Amino acid sequence: MRQPEYILTLSCPDQRGIVHSVSGFLAQHGCNIIDSAQFGDAQSATFFMRVHFAVEDSSISDAALREEFAALGAGMQMSWQLHDAHHKPRVMLMVSKIGHCLNDLLFRYKSGLLPVEIKAIVSNHTDFYQLAASYNIPFHHFPLAAGAAPEAKQAQEQKILDIVEANDIELVVLARYMQILSPAMCDALRGKAINIHHSFLPSFKGAKPYYQAHERGVKLIGATAHFVTGDLDEGPIIEQDVERVDHAMEPETLTAIGRDVECVVLARAVKCFVEHRILLNGHKTVVFK
Repeated sequence: MRQPEYILTLSCPDQRGIVHSVSGFLAQHGCNIIDSAQFGDAQSATFFMRVHFAVEDSSISDAALREEFAALGAGMQMSWQLHDAHHKPRVMLMVSKIGHCLNDLLFRYKSGLLPVEIKAIVSNHTDFYQLAASYNIPFHHFPLAAGAAPEAKQAQEQKILDIVEANDIELVVLARYMQILSPAMCDALRGKAINIHHSFLPSFKGAKPYYQAHERGVKLIGATAHFVTGDLDEGPIIEQDVERVDHAMEPETLTAIGRDVECVVLARAVKCFVEHRILLNGHKTVVFK
């Protein structure tokens, strides 16, 4: 039998002795630290930590570990979570009519590069139902007409949330889902929905960003993965990347390059999430590599 492994993530007011207290607790409870990372933010006076460890003492139960760490956490005002490192989070993908990010995530999932279980694919179009079927993943088509009444949008979003609840979804990935989520939907998915923005935020917002970039003669294009919030494209940033371009490239070339960047950035963000490497720091994130 393999040893139980956990990932502990925490944040608390910065103070002396946090690392000593956590590592001491783990040592006293028969645990061996595999890797650890920490960061103290001077501006917010907050300390962040991620520890991956194995439980080598078979007499230590999961319940006892959590109960006894809770006492330590309370004493240091910690906000903490203890995750089973072997657990594969349940994920739902959402897409519209542009499928490069969807296709990339499905390939990474099938090849074992993303440690997740993709339980459903949701779309407001039918373009990718055959792709979903080829991976044996349920495909849910919930259309929403342009200019639909608020009641119709609410009903469509409720169907999506029903899928989330029925499958106990832990992460929703908007893989180029080209619908603005309502504030109520954003609240329901707070902290567990990631969007890929086809631009290097915060610039060139709106339609056809690569055409805007071409008109401005940019020399770098990029993509941004961020948490979904009620403020459109303003959620805490998780991952970004750029590619250098030049004056000789047409908008179609920029689009092709940009789509490659989007795939990589979104996959990195999803991997960071499922490996519990992202901690919120106000409107920003701490992402441990």
